[in-house]
Parts: sequence; C-alpha cells; structure tokens
Amino acid sequence: MSETLTVNNKTIDIDHEGFLLDPSDWNMDVARVIAEKEEIELTDDVWEVVHFVREHFEVNQCIPEHRRLLQELRRRHGKEKATRKYVYKMFPYGYGQQACKIAGMRVPLKLLLDL
Repeated sequence: MSETLTVNNKTIDIDHEGFLLDPSDWNMDVARVIAEKEEIELTDDVWEVVHFVREHFEVNQCIPEHRRLLQELRRRHGKEKATRKYVYKMFPYGYGQQACKIAGMRVPLKLLLDL
C-alpha cells in the first residue's frame, strides 16, 4: 500500500519509506519537501550529489553505487570531498537511504535486501 506526498497541490505516490514510486514525478520542489522531511539542508554539495544521482539514473537506468559517487567526487574535487565520512556528513542515515530518496529514486535494491 502506498502513501502520498503533496507538493504544489499535486499528490505524489511514495512507499512506506518515503521513496517515490515513480521517479518521473521528481522535480526540485519534490526534492525540497523530501529533504525537509529527512531534515537535510539542501546545500550546494547536497544538490551536487542529488543531481549526480538523477543524471546517472537518466543515462544508466540505475542508481549509482556509493563507490561510483566517490569516484565522481574525487574526479570533480580531489580527495577532500571523496570520502565516505564526507558523504555521511551530508546524509547521516546513508547515501542510499537519504540521497537517493531526495533524488526521487525508488528504494535501492540493497535496502530492500537488508529489510
């Protein structure tokens, strides 16, 4: 059974964890509402990760693994921002649980397997 999220007077279906059921429902306003629920401040660095997840999904039809995100951060910024510690500072409950949710992805398969 799905739940809903209301963004700009539009009802969007989400699962019981808060992940979008249809990634095409995503937009930046949806991201803001989800981030607020997750208590994540949408800094430029957080937006960079969110947009990376979206872009990777658009091209590959899958969510990038955490290590792929770290590789991209290293390419863009060097070692300073390419650490698990840095990513967990932005997303304290985890990249898959929060970054992917804010980016409008369905629940990552790994999270389903861990349930």
